[in-house]
Amino acid sequence: MSRDALIKLVFRFRCRAYGQNFRCAGRTLPRSRVLIHGSPGSGQRGFTLAEVLVALAVLAIALAAVLGAASQSIQTTIALRDRTLAMWLAQDRLTFHQLEHAWPSPDTTTGETEASGRTWYWREQVSATPQADMRKVEIDIRADETKEVLAHLVGYLRRPVGP
Repeated sequence: MSRDALIKLVFRFRCRAYGQNFRCAGRTLPRSRVLIHGSPGSGQRGFTLAEVLVALAVLAIALAAVLGAASQSIQTTIALRDRTLAMWLAQDRLTFHQLEHAWPSPDTTTGETEASGRTWYWREQVSATPQADMRKVEIDIRADETKEVLAHLVGYLRRPVGP
């Protein structure tokens, strides 16, 4: 805070007029350096009610835009988290088949699994391929049985070799 601003703040209500100067706490200050509220013709400038209301309206619009952007960012983060977890679950199902060394028949199966405190629903469609020793596995993961597919993974299994 500058020295002039401090003088204006401290002596604002203790000043008396003496011609062109003001006497404030034993000091004589020129009229131009003292702020007197409410005196007509003092050259004091301020904001009108309309200006304050316009400023508040602009501030409200800006804050609404910021809050809207933050809300959208949170929703996007939640959706990305769900899609990432769904893809991990689909990869987990495909890895399960690969490690099991099973040769699934062409069919569609459904099931559910628990992950991250939620129940996830999966659908696997196994189909034959032109290559006799390969099976195509399509895995869909949903957060709810009726909702959209959050992850779709296509993988291939080969016929197990040996006993």
